[in-house]
Amino acid sequence: MRIESKNPATNRTIEVFAEYSEEQVDGLIQQTHETFLEWKNTTFPERSELMLKVAEILRENKQEYARIMTLEMGKPITQAIAEVEKCAWVCQYYAENAESILKNEIIQTDASESYVEFDPIGIVFAVMPWNFPFWQVFRFAAPALMAGNVALLKHASNVPLSALAIEEIFQLAGFPQNTFTTLLISSREVQRVIENPLVKASTITGSEPAGSKVAEISGKNIKTSVLELGGSDPFIILEDADIEKAAKIGVFARIINNGQSCIAAKRFIYVEKIAEQFEKLFIENMSKLKIGDPMNEETELGPIAREDLLMELDMQVQTSIKQGATLLLGGSRIEGIGAFYQPTILSNVKKGMLAYSEELFGPVAIFIKVKDEEEAIQVANDSEFGLGASLWTSDLEKAKLIAKRIESGSVFINGMVKSDPRLPFGGIKKSGFGRELSHYGIKEFVNIKTIWIAN
Repeated sequence: MRIESKNPATNRTIEVFAEYSEEQVDGLIQQTHETFLEWKNTTFPERSELMLKVAEILRENKQEYARIMTLEMGKPITQAIAEVEKCAWVCQYYAENAESILKNEIIQTDASESYVEFDPIGIVFAVMPWNFPFWQVFRFAAPALMAGNVALLKHASNVPLSALAIEEIFQLAGFPQNTFTTLLISSREVQRVIENPLVKASTITGSEPAGSKVAEISGKNIKTSVLELGGSDPFIILEDADIEKAAKIGVFARIINNGQSCIAAKRFIYVEKIAEQFEKLFIENMSKLKIGDPMNEETELGPIAREDLLMELDMQVQTSIKQGATLLLGGSRIEGIGAFYQPTILSNVKKGMLAYSEELFGPVAIFIKVKDEEEAIQVANDSEFGLGASLWTSDLEKAKLIAKRIESGSVFINGMVKSDPRLPFGGIKKSGFGRELSHYGIKEFVNIKTIWIAN
């Protein structure tokens, strides 16, 4: 099978790679395991020095790495540069904090001494998506390697250049060979890798069906896994919110990464009393977006990452309109070269419509008007997903009480949902389980071992 890197803005093929054979994959898994037997014995200062070098390489070459991402999946170049900088941040965060996070935890018991230690477990296998081709890799790899594990990556098949570039970064930084290894394989080979006895854990960021399959295979083989899957994040605007600010940030929260983000705002839930004002401001801001070549620094909205994804998005939009949704803006692909889709707004979206229940991965905002905050909470929770949520109100004490009732992995009050190395990231319900980032993330793939010493 061929693995093809294709520019969605021009429809031109960049480069084609041959898929690794089963023999190649098995050999790389064995080599990665052998590296682990040495790597697990390194000290935190030794690991930290190398991880800080990774951060340095990322910062020094951010234009080059950003260009690779923009070419392969179409994100605006300014957002791609910011992604590389964020990758450097997560590397620096764990380089500086892993040792203190994973230090022995002393616990007083009837023993003369008892404590908990955190030991590396071995190979962590990651199945990663195309939408944040660098960030989603580094946010698993930095903590995994700093904990003393080693990593295998099966990246999305449309971003092989990103996958190989990341592997090279770890090599340039001086990590031992096969501490981080990219596997150019198709999805059908994922099961073989997880089932390999040398692979100890899996992590996936992706769709609900893909996550379910990885969890099933991991479970059958008694291996731990972390799933970060889809989201249909609510963006709730109450009567006392700063409506102008909410509308402005709401548009960016919807179209960031060309609308292709699990934590992008997707369902805009607002109370009746501010409906007219919010809708007017949001439509105005959405209409002004600069669409075009993602390599242009002024571009705010680039193409959908693949033609098949654009067609799926358009099907969701057209089906929702047939089901009774009102089209306020956009609603079709942009004619010409490239997989571009118009900024789109669907209003009067109700339960039973496809746009109400499914995740729309692209620049499509869903408007849902409610009578009050109680209905807003009910609608926000009326989803199979639970990744993030944004809540807008000037009453912060009320906001904290409402946040407690929202079923999601995070709630951002008067701000858009985002990930931060210092905070845990993940979801509930069909958005997955387990956590990445912060001290919670690095402890997902360690053996939490009790040591008890008699008097």
